[in-house]
Amino acid sequence: MGHAVLKDVRDAVRAMGAVFGDIGTSPLYTLTVVVLLTKPSPHEILGVVSLIFWTLVILVTVQYSWFAMNLSIKGEGGTVVLGEIAKSLTKSNRLKAFYTFLVFVGLSFLMGDGVITPAITILSSSEGLRLVPGLEHLSQGEVVLIAIAITVFLFALQPRGTGKIGDMFGPIMLLWFSSIGLIGLYYVMQEPSVLRALSPHYALEFLLRDPFKAFVALSEVFLAATGGEAMYADMGHLGRVAIRRAWMFVFPMLVLNYLGQAVYVMKNPNAAERGVFYESAHSLLGDVLYVPFILLVIMAGVIASQALISGVFSIVFQAINIRIFPLLHVKHTSTELSTQIYIPTVNWMLMLGVIFMYFTFWTSDSMAAAYGFAVSTVMVITGFFLLFIHIMQRHIFYAVGSLFLLLVDLAFFLSNSYKIPHGAYWSLAFASLPLSVMLLYTAGQRKLYRKMSFMPFKDFLLTFEKFYQQNPKIKGSAIFLVRDLRFVPPYVVQTIFQQGILYEDNVFLSLVKKDEPFGVETLLKGSIATGLRLVEIKYGYMEILDIEKELRKAGIEERVIFYGVEQVYTEKILWKIFGWIKRSTPSFVEFYQFPPHKLHGVTVRVEF
Repeated sequence: MGHAVLKDVRDAVRAMGAVFGDIGTSPLYTLTVVVLLTKPSPHEILGVVSLIFWTLVILVTVQYSWFAMNLSIKGEGGTVVLGEIAKSLTKSNRLKAFYTFLVFVGLSFLMGDGVITPAITILSSSEGLRLVPGLEHLSQGEVVLIAIAITVFLFALQPRGTGKIGDMFGPIMLLWFSSIGLIGLYYVMQEPSVLRALSPHYALEFLLRDPFKAFVALSEVFLAATGGEAMYADMGHLGRVAIRRAWMFVFPMLVLNYLGQAVYVMKNPNAAERGVFYESAHSLLGDVLYVPFILLVIMAGVIASQALISGVFSIVFQAINIRIFPLLHVKHTSTELSTQIYIPTVNWMLMLGVIFMYFTFWTSDSMAAAYGFAVSTVMVITGFFLLFIHIMQRHIFYAVGSLFLLLVDLAFFLSNSYKIPHGAYWSLAFASLPLSVMLLYTAGQRKLYRKMSFMPFKDFLLTFEKFYQQNPKIKGSAIFLVRDLRFVPPYVVQTIFQQGILYEDNVFLSLVKKDEPFGVETLLKGSIATGLRLVEIKYGYMEILDIEKELRKAGIEERVIFYGVEQVYTEKILWKIFGWIKRSTPSFVEFYQFPPHKLHGVTVRVEF
């Protein structure tokens, strides 16, 4: 029993480091930004904190910890999973196409969030250095340089992998949440009446007293919930139970800190100018204890950023595996954890994007104008999928609850839309790049396969049987990569029949993506004609395949592997871009790390 309890605690602490970094660093700037923007009276501050509390309850606890995390495919969560569940519940091709598009949009905004979240988290952490004795006169330019140094170090660390460092993340975040909770508790004990803010009465009163002011404030209050979506996205890695247990500790610590900040700002109305979080912590800790605390703040910011970077790597890898994103070079940074991956192109683009954000917005307060829109969009998509799924499954209670959640999501989304002219257009810009790539890539792939002259498998079989009997054969086994076993690609026809390259043993290998995150099945379908066999490898969309290992399982010792190289010829600019993407990204065999010394690419010209 003791070992089981210890394991549960260890898993919950690990979840704190991997999942709650983003939402855990929201207190650095959330209340400060709301106060600077709306200039609330002391009574209105109770309404603001009440809104923050109920936002955490509704969006994070109910929508993600309860409703969303009850839906999974083999324990895996996230936008793709919700899309797959929704598509499985309808027969309408139009609805399936619409759900696929929503998944595209959700993934694109999550990728774009990988730029904005590290930027605001690291910059806001660095700004707290001004309260360290001797650093009071740091200019904003110097703070930005410190943030850039931290950022470059963090992204330069990625190729080495973060597995060993990640073991330290949980205990550090446990110390972080304990610290901010205790600081908040100190101020709450000074003014216990602030606990009245837990009543929804104050939130509703704030909303109704000045609807326009409240509408604007909602977009900043929402910052308290950003990172909540990570609970569902990381469910497959860490487990539903561990994440929920961690949230049971994280949630009260966050609430205590927000309540404590509210007490401090009511007593010190000018605290927001230098940051309510930092002023309240410095006032309590003093000069000596504040120095180690600010180091803890910076470490928490780095951990939050690391979680986002790793999350973007996983999202891109997921998109590649479900064939909606071009193949990119993926490196595995851990021999123990298959989910520890590094994608160089994504890493350096994210780093440049983060540094670009520093120079564009200069301060974390102004950066808050760009932050939140991406996450609010993802939450609306999540709310929509929850509503549709529960309606189709006829779960009345959850359907009514999901409708309420969707309405709340839409309210925050509309409020965040107010930010678009003030900086949130960068969220749209960052998301539009991966979205455009996904739409162009999937449309180009469909057009490519329509343009290629596939031979029906039955026709191929008849021709092959005669050809095999009448022609000399090369010793050994040859593998031909075939996407759909019903249709034979032109490069196979070209290689065997036109060029006369015929082996004693010819194997058609098909890699099939399953609608599940994990699991690999290698199916040897046996001999379908003299000299021709079929092998099918089915894999989950989060799996990292070891092709050679799977082939050996099937008893295949190949001598050569043939694959098609499609070259797109076109005069249309859009398809030229698609052709460039195809040429400049790794081929299918490079991505899946087929043995390079056995590969033989056959070029096929395709005119668009």
